[in-house]
Amino acid sequence: MKRDLYIDFAKGFATMAIIFIHTAFWSGQYYIPTEWRVLSLLIDVPLFFALSGLTSGANVEKTFYRLLKLQITYMIFVTFLFFLDYFFKVFGLNFFGLQWMQDFYSTFGGKYIPQNISTDPQWQNLGNWYIHSYTNCDTFPVVMGSFWYLKVYFILTVFGVLILRFFSRHIISFIILCFGLTIVFNLFPWYYPSGQVGYVAFYLGLFLLAHELKGKKIPKRWIPILYGILIAILIFLLWNFGKDILMTMNKAKFPPKLLYIFWSCFSLLTLFSLYNRLKISKNNFLTYVGQNAIFYYFAQGVSSSLVYFIVVPLKDKMEWWILMIVIFMINIILAVIIAELAKRIDALGWKVLSFLRDKTALP
Repeated sequence: MKRDLYIDFAKGFATMAIIFIHTAFWSGQYYIPTEWRVLSLLIDVPLFFALSGLTSGANVEKTFYRLLKLQITYMIFVTFLFFLDYFFKVFGLNFFGLQWMQDFYSTFGGKYIPQNISTDPQWQNLGNWYIHSYTNCDTFPVVMGSFWYLKVYFILTVFGVLILRFFSRHIISFIILCFGLTIVFNLFPWYYPSGQVGYVAFYLGLFLLAHELKGKKIPKRWIPILYGILIAILIFLLWNFGKDILMTMNKAKFPPKLLYIFWSCFSLLTLFSLYNRLKISKNNFLTYVGQNAIFYYFAQGVSSSLVYFIVVPLKDKMEWWILMIVIFMINIILAVIIAELAKRIDALGWKVLSFLRDKTALP
């Protein structure tokens, strides 16, 4: 079956958008106006869940095998991250001392200042990361701040493939249930469950909806009507509540509230409007990123942490929008380098596992 490069292109574009979001909302807290940080959320993780639905199938064994491979790749990456964070602390303490390290984190890490810096490796952190309990990584805080998506992806993919396999005649009912629960949780927030339930309810509904649109087109006559509805809602919100309501967008993201869901609809509508219309005939940078999206998602957490070291000394030396463009470009370059390194580390990790399997296999 021929690969759909539009899906790869959309994944690559969405990955670049995530890099911009983490440029704006992490190190960007020092210099980027709130309005621009809110605009960055127009293209966000809902696109990834929709793209997963567009490429999903009902093959349980294949899906579980793919998730197992992803888990192993994730464990290889966080193992490397653990030792990288550890060696950074050891180097800093041994060569510059405790006070320098505290000053370093205070200057470049903002509020992410570790209370106890020790040369003893915190093995419990690595164990927590393996089981998706994302305790903070002091040197690279954006990495753990990004991984909430991975846990939700694992959960909804398992639910999604089970629904597609065993309840294929009732997918519409499950979509209504998921979106219905999302509305109930928003209208009656005291019922909003803690943990990941609220996330899964909305994103699973989006995943299943995208699957139902697989291979289809939104009729052309509907597209301007749907955009018109979204614009009318935006005008209503600005007219009645002012722009201040949009300033709460990031808070509405965790877990997804109606405001954030509405904001995400602009990019989701664009994705589905171009699906099966925009033809990508040749591979390019964005399709390559899309084909390696997981490595770039891992890499941007590291790169978005590293740009802190550039932002703080430069934030008062140039216009904010110039610095934003510079930092975004640097973040992309670092993400590309780190993603390629992560791919090689992953390949090495799989070779080690294969070697151990061969040596320990029963005759």
